[in-house]
Amino acid sequence: MPFLEAVRLAFAQIRVQKLKSFFTLLGVMIGVMFLIAVVSIVEGMSKYMEEDFAGKMLGVNSFTLRRRPEAQFGNVSEATWREYQRRPLIYKSDVDQVRPALPSGVLASVENMTFTYASTPYNRPRQVQAVGAEESYVAIKGYKLTAGRTFTAQEVSYGSKVLVIGTEVAEHFFPSLDPLGRELRIGGVPYLVVGLLEKQGSLFGFSLDRLAIGPWTSPISRITNPRGDIDGFLVKAPNAALLADAMEEARSVMRSSRHLAPAVPDNFALESSESALTFFAQLKGQMVAFGTALPAIGLIVGAIVIMNIMLVAVAERTREIGIRKALGAKRRDIMRQFLVESASLSVLGAALGIALGIGMAKVVAAVSPLPARVAPWSIPMAVLLGAGVGIVAGLYPASRAARLDPIAALRQE
Repeated sequence: MPFLEAVRLAFAQIRVQKLKSFFTLLGVMIGVMFLIAVVSIVEGMSKYMEEDFAGKMLGVNSFTLRRRPEAQFGNVSEATWREYQRRPLIYKSDVDQVRPALPSGVLASVENMTFTYASTPYNRPRQVQAVGAEESYVAIKGYKLTAGRTFTAQEVSYGSKVLVIGTEVAEHFFPSLDPLGRELRIGGVPYLVVGLLEKQGSLFGFSLDRLAIGPWTSPISRITNPRGDIDGFLVKAPNAALLADAMEEARSVMRSSRHLAPAVPDNFALESSESALTFFAQLKGQMVAFGTALPAIGLIVGAIVIMNIMLVAVAERTREIGIRKALGAKRRDIMRQFLVESASLSVLGAALGIALGIGMAKVVAAVSPLPARVAPWSIPMAVLLGAGVGIVAGLYPASRAARLDPIAALRQE
C-alpha cells in the first residue's frame, strides 16, 4: 500500500471516529503543549538575560570593579555574606592606581548610585535613580541621546551641577515641556538638565528610565556616597580579548595594592556579563531538565492511550483486516496502515499541542514578568516527537494486526 494512501485511510478513520480520536491524541497534545510552553519561556528568559540583563545592567565587553558582586546568583551562604562585609571599601585611591594600568583603547568611569527624591516646580516630588559618574559613562552603558549632550570631562573636573536624564524623569518632572535648560533639584541642590536619554524600557519590572546622571564630583556625591567611597569602577573594552587583558591588569594592581599573598583570594569583585551568563547557562539546563519532566510523563501516558485505542481498533476491524488479506494485502501493508494511523493521530495531537503551547507561552508573557520566545527548533522537534510516540505506540497493535490469520479474521463477527 502506498504511503499516501495509508495516510488518507488513517485520516478517514479519524473523521469517522472523532470522539475516540480526540481522546487518543489528548495525552500527546497536553505533553507537547507543556513542552513548547516550557521551552518558549526558557528561551525567552535566555534572550532576556543575554540582551537585556547582561547588555543593559552589566554591559557587553565590560566589567566593574566592586567591593562585592552586585548581581548575586544562586544561594549565597551566610559565611560568604560575612566575608563580603569584611572587605575594604573601594576608594578614589584604588581607582587612581587601576586607571593608568588599563590597556589603551578602553573606556573607564566611576559609578555611584542611589535612589532619592527629586523635585521641580512643574510636578510633585518623585523618586529617581541618581547616578554620579564620569563623562564616558553614557558611552560605556551604551545609552543614546535623543536631545542635548552628555556632560564633559571639564564639567567633571569642576564638579559642575549638570544632569543627563531618562525619559520617565523628563515626562514626570517636565510635563509637556522641553527639559533641556531647565532645573531639577536633587537633595535640595538645583542641577541643569543638558541631555535626554533614549527610552531604555524595563528590566524584571524595574524601569530603566528613572535615571538622573551627573558628574560624580558634583554635590550629587553627597547623596550617592556620603561616606566618600565608590560603588564601582566600570571598564569597557572594544573586544573580548582586550577586556580579558584589562581585567587581569585591574586584578594585578588591586592585589598588589592590598598586599594579598598568592594563596589569598581576592577581597574585591571584578563583575562581568560573562560570569552572569555562565551561571544562567547552568540554570537554563536545569530548568529545561525539570521543565520537560512533566511533558515527558504526558507523552508516555499519551503513548499508552494510543496503544490501547489501536488495540481496540484492531479488534473492531478484524474482519476488515481479513478481507484486505484475502484480496492480496501483505503483512507489511497491514502493518503500515496501522502504524501510519497511529502516527497520524499522534502528529495531529502534536500540532494542536504546538498551537496551544505557543498560545500558553504568550499568555504567560502577557500576564507575568516572565518573557517567552518560541524557539524555531522546538516546532519540528515536537512534530518528530509526536510521530515517534505514535510509531512506538502503534508497533505492537500493528504487528498484531499483521499477524492475524485471514481465514480466522473473516470468520470474526
